[in-house]
Amino acid sequence: MIEPLSDFEHYDDETARVIAAGHDRDPGLVGFLGVSVVDTGPGRLRCEIEVRDQLLTPFRNLHGGVIAALCDHVLGTVCYPVMPKGAWAATTEIKINYLAAVTTGTVTAEARVIALTNRTAVVRIDVTNEGRPVAIAQGTVLVVRPKKG
Repeated sequence: MIEPLSDFEHYDDETARVIAAGHDRDPGLVGFLGVSVVDTGPGRLRCEIEVRDQLLTPFRNLHGGVIAALCDHVLGTVCYPVMPKGAWAATTEIKINYLAAVTTGTVTAEARVIALTNRTAVVRIDVTNEGRPVAIAQGTVLVVRPKKG
């Protein structure tokens, strides 16, 4: 397992708490998917989705796009508490390896920031279904700092 960085100059626990609380009220894709924050900390974030009929393909498997959306979501979200206030994260690339089909239960995505510079962050995401590995992802976000002045 790749461990997250342990030292973040800008880590803000309050930002992490606000992000976690906001998932319950998201009217967009995150809300439709039912993403909930389970755990957060410096450079790490764990979110879950309950598998339900609306997220399944006609073959009764969780649609791969649901896992991709979950990965993209945690890829950026894990960065906010460790970036300077006012900065935002824009996904520049993401690579997902699907390992197994999902049909029931809970899907968990655990994101860890493994590199952070003034301009980019690289994040590793492990996706499991009831403890069984179902996908591995890695992505890069552009860190867009607030404009001065």
